[in-house]
Amino acid sequence: MMIEADLPAAGRRVYSLAAMIEADLYARLIVGVLLTAAVSALALHFLSAPYGRHARGGWGPTMDTRHAWVVMESPAVLAFLAIFCAGSHALEATPLVLAAMWQAHYLQRTFVFPFSMRPGGRTPVSVVAMGFTFNLINAYLNARWLSELGSYTDAWLYSPAFIIGLILFVTGYRINRWADRVLAGLRRPGETGYKIPRGGLYELVSCPNYFGELLEWTGFALAAASLAGWTFVVFTAANLIPRALSHHRWYRQRFPDYPRGRKAVLPFLL
Repeated sequence: MMIEADLPAAGRRVYSLAAMIEADLYARLIVGVLLTAAVSALALHFLSAPYGRHARGGWGPTMDTRHAWVVMESPAVLAFLAIFCAGSHALEATPLVLAAMWQAHYLQRTFVFPFSMRPGGRTPVSVVAMGFTFNLINAYLNARWLSELGSYTDAWLYSPAFIIGLILFVTGYRINRWADRVLAGLRRPGETGYKIPRGGLYELVSCPNYFGELLEWTGFALAAASLAGWTFVVFTAANLIPRALSHHRWYRQRFPDYPRGRKAVLPFLL
């Protein structure tokens, strides 16, 4: 790939201008995501997002929830891959490992998880559009950093930050997958309605799936050592923690025998 030093003077000026424009855009998107996270956290404190057990009318046209998840999450797989592969560091070891971590989550979340859901659910198209837009921006911020704007040596793979981050990511991934399987297995074929999940981390929190996802992205941000990664952690917490609190209240209201000692999402804390 041609680099700036290989260009004639006029080409270097164009290259530098393009780099400055992208740096400005990148910074604005980071700020935009953080501001959106703050607004989302405040809004979701008072109003649960209208899908799943909190589904309700008044949010416009809807689509099948399983298809909604595929559409909504697809930029995190496809756009991330395209942007990552266009970067000049895409074939280096550390960016490749970090990209593999990202795709391990999103390939499962986009193309496997939706089809473990019970059929018949509906999700507002407006929610799908917002999720799609965020995932597109988030894919750009993280993929572009990993394969072009950031700089990693192979030695980073052996650093304490990367190793701790990888351990957190794998632990969170396993918790998230396990929790989803427990929920999917609560209903026998033909059954409807909700039951109290039990066992493992469900004895400590109502939403270990969200706890696992928070661990995953905290680990990824630590391993990537990037502002984009930590911005994603903030956005994830701003959305998942209020939703976990809504789930927790819903369980307590629906089931009089719901275990009183359980927290919502963070064991022993929240």
